[in-house]
Amino acid sequence: MENRNKSRTVRVLRIIMLIVALICVIAIPPWDLVPPLIAPLPDTVQEQVNDAVDQGLDGIIVYVDQAGKAPEFYAAGWKNKLTQEPADPHALFRIASISKLYIATAVAKLVNNGSLSLDQTLAEYLPELAGRIEYADQITLRMMVQHRSGIPNFTDDEAWDWFTSQTDIDKALELVLDEPADFKPDARYSYSNTNYLLIGRILDKVLGYSHHQYIAEEILAPLGLTNTYSLLSQVKYDDVVSGYWYEYDDDLRQIDHTIPGGSMIATAEDVGVFLRALNDGSLLNDDEQAIYSSIYEYEHTGWVPGYFSIARYHEDIDTVVIQFVNTTGGDTWGAANVIGGKTTGISNIIYGRIVRILHKQ
Repeated sequence: MENRNKSRTVRVLRIIMLIVALICVIAIPPWDLVPPLIAPLPDTVQEQVNDAVDQGLDGIIVYVDQAGKAPEFYAAGWKNKLTQEPADPHALFRIASISKLYIATAVAKLVNNGSLSLDQTLAEYLPELAGRIEYADQITLRMMVQHRSGIPNFTDDEAWDWFTSQTDIDKALELVLDEPADFKPDARYSYSNTNYLLIGRILDKVLGYSHHQYIAEEILAPLGLTNTYSLLSQVKYDDVVSGYWYEYDDDLRQIDHTIPGGSMIATAEDVGVFLRALNDGSLLNDDEQAIYSSIYEYEHTGWVPGYFSIARYHEDIDTVVIQFVNTTGGDTWGAANVIGGKTTGISNIIYGRIVRILHKQ
């Protein structure tokens, strides 16, 4: 009897220890994130930007557009560590998946003018993929825009290598062809870069020319955005911020990504002007805005090795805040760190603190 009680006690203790361990993993961030989390909030955005470099970021750019005020620019750290060129708030940056906002905007405009239908299927738009992508005859354009298609994400495939240039769109698509769907169409949400690769292909086919050209002519030009580009090949190499992996000095700028939904290059100001126009209704007409609101979000983050970006409009203070950080890896970005149900990392923490400073002003 005594032995059974001891055995039961041991099992209970093990269960308690497991629960405590799980709570610590979920609720307690890595110790490197504690200082930026608990540090007193500085008085100015520039002080917070300077502190970001002290926390291990190689360089940071912040653009703030508060209604009724002139836009403000902040920067600290390096644009290029090798040449010791300081961070430039007007430099070009790889905005990665923020590109999806521009593609979704193009879709809304083309749906409104009748060139596209949100209810038409992938098999109807790209019949060559029928039988190669599961449920292609049931997956609609709307589902792809909303990441509800169930099509596997090609960047999750073990053959995908973020650290080599990815300029072959067909090769990227091959990673998911003939693979089972992650779930039935519209069953749930799951972010998949394949959706926007396919949307880019659909846009090119329907337009009869590159969707990059359409975005330039119908979205960028009306806003006067002359520092936004679809591809790295369109810009001067030295105008682009260098990208770094945490605690490594290799410049990741030369790694090219041309796949739709993650290829664009822009300044923080250009992204901010676009985001303001997208949110305040000055970019789209009423019908286009209604379509956009029904299919996609009004903010985004972007990530490729060496580059992490956040683009958000904060309605409560009528302010757009764009943040570019040219360091990824380690605890700089929060894919693996969960605090309060949200992913976090140094870059995310810095962004949140900047918004808090703006609330206080």
